Order: sequence, then C-alpha cells, then structure tokens
Amino acid sequence: MSDLFRGAAAVAVNSEYTAKDIEVLEGLEPVRKRPGMYIGGTDEKAMHHLVAEVLDNSMDEAVAGHANRIEIRLEANNIVAIKDNGRGIPTDPHPKFPELSALEVIFTTLHSGGKFNSNVYETSGGLHGVGISVVNALSDYVEVQVARSRQAWRQTFSQGKPTSALTADEGMTNWRGTTVRFHPDPEIFGDIQFKAKTLYDLAKSKAYLFKGVEINWWCDPSLISEDSPVPQSAKIHYPKGLEDYLQSALEGQETLAEDLFSGEGTFASGGKVEWAITWLTAPGEDGWASTFCNTVPTPLGGTHESGFRQAITRAIKEYADRVGNRRVSQITADDVCGSAAIVLSCFIPQPQFQGQTKEKLVSVEATRLIDTAVKDRFDHWLGSFPQHANALLEHILTRVDERLRRRQAKEVARASATKRLRLPGKLADCTSNDADICEIFLVEGDSAGGSAKQARNRNTQAVLPLRGKILNVASATLDKMRANQEISDLILALGCGYGKDCDPDKLRYAKVVIMTDADVDGAHIASLLLTFFFREMRAIIDNGNVYLAQPPLYRITHGGKTFYAQNDAEKDKVIKTQFKNAAKVEVGRFKGLGEMLPAQLRDTTMSLEKRTLQRVIVLPEENLEDFVDRLMGKNPEARYNFIYENAALIDDVDL
Repeated sequence: MSDLFRGAAAVAVNSEYTAKDIEVLEGLEPVRKRPGMYIGGTDEKAMHHLVAEVLDNSMDEAVAGHANRIEIRLEANNIVAIKDNGRGIPTDPHPKFPELSALEVIFTTLHSGGKFNSNVYETSGGLHGVGISVVNALSDYVEVQVARSRQAWRQTFSQGKPTSALTADEGMTNWRGTTVRFHPDPEIFGDIQFKAKTLYDLAKSKAYLFKGVEINWWCDPSLISEDSPVPQSAKIHYPKGLEDYLQSALEGQETLAEDLFSGEGTFASGGKVEWAITWLTAPGEDGWASTFCNTVPTPLGGTHESGFRQAITRAIKEYADRVGNRRVSQITADDVCGSAAIVLSCFIPQPQFQGQTKEKLVSVEATRLIDTAVKDRFDHWLGSFPQHANALLEHILTRVDERLRRRQAKEVARASATKRLRLPGKLADCTSNDADICEIFLVEGDSAGGSAKQARNRNTQAVLPLRGKILNVASATLDKMRANQEISDLILALGCGYGKDCDPDKLRYAKVVIMTDADVDGAHIASLLLTFFFREMRAIIDNGNVYLAQPPLYRITHGGKTFYAQNDAEKDKVIKTQFKNAAKVEVGRFKGLGEMLPAQLRDTTMSLEKRTLQRVIVLPEENLEDFVDRLMGKNPEARYNFIYENAALIDDVDL
C-alpha cells in the first residue's frame, strides 16, 4: 500500500533511538558514501561526469573572458588532465580558514568556490560549489598545478584529502592558469575506463558553445579503438558557434531551407542567449533539441527551451494571421517545433537546475527572457525571407493535417456491451477484449512509455504515457480537472466513469498499475495519481483494481551475473550475499524507466512470472478524507506541519 494512505503510522520507529545513532559525516565523506546524490550513480556515465565538472570550471573562465585556450588530455591508466590559461585558482590563505590556502578549501570542502559571487563570475555552470570537491572525493589521485603572478604552485590529494602541502613549483613560471589531473577511484567506479570518443565529443560540444575558446585535444594512442575512432590530437575551434554545430549535426539530412535561423540576444538583467534552428522535411523525421545553460548540457530541456519554443510558435501564428491564413487557430507548439532541429544555449546569472547533475533548467525567469529575446528577431527573419516563411508555414500546416488525421485514426473501437469507446490517441491498447485478464500501465513520459510498449505483452497489457506530473485534484477545481488533457485521457482509457458515476464493473482492465521511476519524483507522481483515484475513482481502489509497480533502482553486475535491487538495503544485501563483497562489482543506478532496456523492464517489472505488484488498499481509518486533504490539499501550512511533526521518524531519505 502507498505511504500516502498509511500516513505516519506506516513509518517504522526505533524505540532505542539515541544520540549514538546519529552519524556525522565530515569533510567529503558524504560524497564517497552517497556518490549518486552528486553525480547520479557510479556507472560509466557518472564517471565521465567528473570530467565535465572540471571542464566546466575552465569554460567558466573562458566565458568570463579570462581564458581562451583549454587542453584536455586522456592519458594511459585512466587519467585525465585538463588545463586552461585562466586566472588560476587562488592560493593565498582563506580568510575563514587562515591555516589553509583557498585552493585546499575549494578541493576539500563542499559548497566552496567563486561561483556564489557575481563579481567573480557573472554567469557560470558551477553553482553549488561542489563540482571540483566531488571530483576530488571520488578520485584516488588528484594533482593540481596553478600559476598566478609568475609563481607556480602544486598540491596533491587522494579520496578528498590532501597528500601533500601546497608547495612552490620552480621552473613553471612561463604560463598562467590551472591544471587538474585526476584518476577516478576504483573503489567507487570499479574497472570502468574513460571512453575517448565520449570525452572528444564533450570537448567538441563545449567549443561549439563558446566561439572564443580553442580546445586542444590529445589522447594516448593505445586508447583509440576502431569502433569509435578519434584523432590522437586536434585543435577544436568553431568560429560560427551553434550554427557550425547544427550544420555538422544535420549533414546529409533534408532541411526546409539552406538558411538557418540563428542569432543571439542579450538580457537587460545580464547574460545572453544564442540559438540556431531549422526544420527537417524527410518523411517521418522527428525534430530534436540540444540545449545548454552556461555551457552545461540540459538533456531534459527546461524553462529556456520552453521560452524558445513559445517565441517561435507565437511568431509563426502571428505571421499566419498577417498573411490571412484562417487555420492559424489550429496550429500548436508541437506542429511548429515537432520537426525542428534546435540548438539553444543561454547564459544567465544564478540559474536553477533540477538536481546536481543539472539535466534540466528550472529557472522561471528564463522562459520570459528567452521568449522576449527570440520573438522579435524571428519576426524580423520571417519578414526578411518571405519565401522561406511561406514554405515554413506550409510545412507546419501539413503537420497540422497529419496530426488531425492521426487523431482521427487513433479513435479506435474496442468491443463494449453497450457502445464503442473512443480511446486517447497515445494509449497503446492491448488486443484482448477480456477485461479480466487485461491490465494497463500508467507511466510518466514518452521515454518510459516507449520502453514499456516494447516490454509489454501486447495481448493483455496496455500502456498509457502521461506527460509530467498530473494535476493535483485535491487542490484543483472541477472545471480545471475536466479541462486537463492527461486526466481526460486517463478517464477515457479506463472507461468506468468518475466521481459518483465510477463503476468498477465497466473498468476495461482488471489491474490499473501505476509504474513510475524508483525515486522521489516517481513517488510524487504516484501520490498524485493515487490522490486522483482516491478522490475521483474510489470505487476501483475499494474493488482492488489499483496497484503500484516495483521497478528496480539499481543494477548490480559481476562476473557475468546480474541482479536488481529496489533500494540501498537490497543493493547492499545482493553485494554481500551474491558477490561476497567482491571489489569490482559494478553498480548502475537507473535514472528512470526510460533508461531501462525493454528486456530489463519486462523481466523486472512487467512480466507476470517475475514482477512484484503492491495492491493499493484504503485502511478503515477515521478522518481519512481530512488526512489526504492535509497532505495534498490547498493549505501548505497543514502540509508543513505534518512534515515538521513526522520528520524525526524517518532515519534515511534518498534524494
């Protein structure tokens, strides 16, 4: 059963809880104990993220105008060195810790650095002061060389602690800047090796993002493979920036026009935005977006991408209105940008990201800033190139027609006792008409939906992808709920009605399975769905039709054997019992269902023979309605009081 309905009574309490049970982690110990909180796991992707953290510091120096050359070296024995000609990390005593140099404070203390002060960096990729210290904590060897004011310095570290004092490096005064050379700790990452192509592509992406930087690449010849060839050495520099990026990415593909819409604009509050966009015209070709904030990749997009799409859509609709096209009201943002190839890079002070790995920008002001900067310029581009503008409008209206045809075609019928049902277009329905053996999986997003559709049994398992976190019906009006597309699709797919009209006998599936990511966001989405079922479809919960899937959080491999674990306790148990605490056990953390291979998702979560489902039940407790309203309703003070009253009962939260 979900914690939402168990409430505080479901939390285990240790009656012997005393001061000796409080563990205090000092210095960088939290990073080594929970690396997943800082770099997303201990797999290959996470280890390569260490390089990005160091490289981002050098890029910040370049963007701030203090460096124009960066060197990346992939050496033998899994060592990476990154050097820049910036100002160099300060080496004088730190005012707060006069016995330590500023360099040592930066490398050994979380939340330290120059990114908190806008006088040092107007815009930067590092915000929390944890990047370089995390690299230090998760490496068994780090060497730092700094040259400032014609004086060079050197210091070494291991596992987050200094192994030498900061000493003068004689004979190294003919350069300035910072060099960081490190080796990832095998205790954390096992025998994972850096991939030359991954690092080379990372270097290229950074050079595209800032026209003024030159990145020199060097790789030990023994690390270059035929499967993923890279040059041993190269000078990476792109004078046209994002335009070069887009043209390189689209080489050989059909586009609407040779002339890209590219440009840049500045913000009155500081910072800027750069972009390049064109439209793909090959049949069935989907568009894509590659977005960045302060040179940090944001693969999940965010508010900057929303602002850009909003600007392009508004400009197109206004152009259609100006030329008298009466179909302007049918155009949606997906019609406009669904076939677009977009490269977007913004630089804003103090951006807010989702998580330490910074995969999504959530700064609210970015939407408005970028919308304002891009909209007028795209208006001007449409007016300056009427031939391109008319071709683009025709292309978009063709996509409108295709969308409407697809929607009509997807209004498929399934046999029903009294009528034929119209189903939501994004529902991948099962082929069987026997509700007693059918089940539907509710998943978040198209990525997880794609994996689930490939993993399912098409005869008895249906999949309905939901976009993001659905509406919280406990705090929304009935009109708002009825107007919500995701909830409308869900009601239509289940076919049993809602509110007072909810009839479990009309439910089209014997099991309604909520299948979300095994993390905090996934739990929140599950809570929102359970709130909807509790408030609007209580009858199907009482009838025992609602379940929670149990996807794994970890994949543990060693010696050709693979096991899965749903939490840290299970992971530790597997390592201890199955692998006898072997030194080179590879532990990968799934960031979401969309990252799981269909075969993995089927074997762990969807297969009737191997999966575990939790049936949701409502305990016969008094004032349950008030309890749900307290947690999910409109009153934030009630929610805060519940958290405050019960926080002490929880001894470990995995964020």
